[in-house]
Amino acid sequence: MALHLHWYLPTNGDGRGIVGSGRAGDGGVGETYAVERAPSVEYLGQIARSAEQLGFEAVLTPTGSWCEDAWLTTAALSQVTSRLKFLVAFRPGFISPTLAAQQAQTFQRLTGGRLLLNVVTGGDPSEQRRFGDFLAHDERYARTAEFLQVLRGASGGEPFDFTGEHYRVEGATAAQSRWGLPPLFFGGASPAAEDVAAQHVDVYLAWGETPPQIKERLDRMRDKAAVAGRELTFGIRLHVLGRDTAQEAWDEAQRMVDQLDPARVAEVQAQLAAMDSVGQRRMQTLHGGSRDELEIYPNLWAGYGLVRGGAGTALVGSHEDVAERLEEYHALGIDHAILSGQPHLEEAYWFGEGAGRLLRQRGVVADPVGAPAVSSYG
Repeated sequence: MALHLHWYLPTNGDGRGIVGSGRAGDGGVGETYAVERAPSVEYLGQIARSAEQLGFEAVLTPTGSWCEDAWLTTAALSQVTSRLKFLVAFRPGFISPTLAAQQAQTFQRLTGGRLLLNVVTGGDPSEQRRFGDFLAHDERYARTAEFLQVLRGASGGEPFDFTGEHYRVEGATAAQSRWGLPPLFFGGASPAAEDVAAQHVDVYLAWGETPPQIKERLDRMRDKAAVAGRELTFGIRLHVLGRDTAQEAWDEAQRMVDQLDPARVAEVQAQLAAMDSVGQRRMQTLHGGSRDELEIYPNLWAGYGLVRGGAGTALVGSHEDVAERLEEYHALGIDHAILSGQPHLEEAYWFGEGAGRLLRQRGVVADPVGAPAVSSYG
């Protein structure tokens, strides 16, 4: 399978640093926008159109109290793009699964089948409580498993009945589109999350750990899916910082980390440590809260995780370096790479015209259906 490339929509705002001058985060840490560039329809539309031009297949839109609503934002942006798909992240505990099925089918009809779904169970208890969710970690994943059963059942074209601990529906159904239910993307590093993925989702996502760590997880997930009589495809969430030379890229990484206030690093690390997300703990162990030795594997840099929740690593180096690392992940079985970089508009071009072009020239990445052949431009 070819490697599918996806970009990211910074619906909490954008800037030239790892975080902006506000308290923005990519995983629930922070309450205000990165104020250098507000997440207006105009600016996000620039990013979306650029991603489409550069040959990205889809853009991930995050979910949380720290960013704009993903459903509303992507519905608006679908009107200023023509091919680009939208990977809409949402919390299964905050919405009825039958309503989610209806929203998905409506989105498919209105956009011509340009929806992907990213199911986010949630790993920050304090944020979950803001939305009225007081379930413990494993209970949230049990609820997600039931949610996904109802979501698929209501999307199947026939009335669907279900009785579980968290959901009960009778005759659940959603008017069908010809594109059907989009692929379900899902991440989680705990045993409870892995069980849900093995049994119910299409694409299992991991944050950017080292290739040996990723291999161990993929091997385990393949085994779990096989026990359930299923097969999974896999994706990875990474930041990227590619330049014409490796020295330029590493100089830029150093500039970004030099801007970080030590007090802010300590504050964020304390906030992240209070979460019950296993994946978040794994991200923190990569750097230990220290700025020393942030390159944890060739071209894999853990600087983002000092002040951001969620995906905390970046591929840093020349375009050739970044392409080689993505090829290494792809060889392990990663078929979806969800990428980002600051600022997201400019970095989309650095990657798309750099490592992305190299990957297309090598046949690792195919141009999305309906897109111009990006690799033929020069």
